[in-house]
Formats: sequence, structure tokens, C-alpha cells
Amino acid sequence: MGAYDDIIHLPHPISARHPRMPMIDRAAQFTPFQALTGYGEAIQETARITGEKAELTEEEKAVLDDNLHFLAATGNKAAFTYFLPDGRKSGGAYVTALGAVKKLNPLEGRLILTDGTDIPIDNILEIEDGVSMDHLFGEEIS
Repeated sequence: MGAYDDIIHLPHPISARHPRMPMIDRAAQFTPFQALTGYGEAIQETARITGEKAELTEEEKAVLDDNLHFLAATGNKAAFTYFLPDGRKSGGAYVTALGAVKKLNPLEGRLILTDGTDIPIDNILEIEDGVSMDHLFGEEIS
């Protein structure tokens, strides 16, 4: 006869005072211990790739300048591709903003679009006018 033969067939006791712990909380008790807090995030940040800003020739800068002044005068929408520096590490990424020029301030080196996007003029890589972008955005741009 075993040590527990007298209780082996009895129903499992259920406490009236203490409700059963939900399964999700029970599982959380067995999650691995993370001794180096933040180490995983540091690894991900190091692995995140950033690009370098391209340098334009004087001719390319002159063309961009002409396009900016034209867009500021006409109010036409365009796609502005510009370099956005990364806030945490060297480098950054190129992003594209769609909009019309609200304010062009060459003295401060800033371009502000009607949606409030503030773009440093020196960071602009390319300006694509609205006529050639109709197929990209599925709308008529003017």
C-alpha cells in the first residue's frame, strides 16, 4: 500500500477564499529571467541600419533651387525626397513628403509645406512634380 492511496481518488480541493490564478499569470511565473535589462534593445539599436546623406553637385543644387522657387510661386503639390537625420546614431534615412510649399525661407535654409512638414533645404535630394506622380498616389495632383 502506497503513502497516498487513501487520498488519491478524492476530488481536488478548491478554496473558497482564494480564486484560481488565471493561466496567463501562471505562465508568467515561468518566463526566463532577464539579467541584463535593456540588452536586447541595445542589440536591436546597433543592428538598425542608417544611410549616409548624398552630396549634390552645384548643377543639381541649382535645379532644385529653381524648382523650389517655381513651386513656391505656383502653389503646386510635389513630392520632396529629403534626408532625415537619425536622432540616436550617425546617419539617417531618405523620406518623401507630399505637399505644396507654404513658406520658403532661403535665409534660414528651411522649407515648410502646407501640412507643417519642416524640411531643411540642404537635405533635399529630389523634387518630383505632381504631374508625374498621379500614378503613384492615385489622385490628381495640382
